[in-house]
Amino acid sequence: MEIWINPACSKCRSALDLLDGEGARYTVRRYLEDVPSEDEIREVLGRLTLEPWDIARSQEPEAKALGLAEWAREDGSRERWIEALARHPRLIQRPIITADDGTAVVARDDEAVREALRRQGDAPTH
Repeated sequence: MEIWINPACSKCRSALDLLDGEGARYTVRRYLEDVPSEDEIREVLGRLTLEPWDIARSQEPEAKALGLAEWAREDGSRERWIEALARHPRLIQRPIITADDGTAVVARDDEAVREALRRQGDAPTH
């Protein structure tokens, strides 16, 4: 299991605390430093079964500077969104957990983290 985090993010820290508390096995990817490629973003979107605009942080200054709110949210615009996420990783929603079963979740709350653990087979026993 891998978790994409921004260490300054309280939701990321909470997810890590829960994973640690459950003894989960995982690797950390600080995605602002180890920026995902466009191909990696496509893969994660497939695992999430989401579109790039679904994981974009629209309130970030970069989103406002790019005018992201006005961008079309349709198949023809998908690659433009993916390119923006790769060039401006701060726009990527966090944390994202990819499980070994090929799925992924945006783990913004404890239930989503627990779902990732269930998918991983590291489900909490209590």
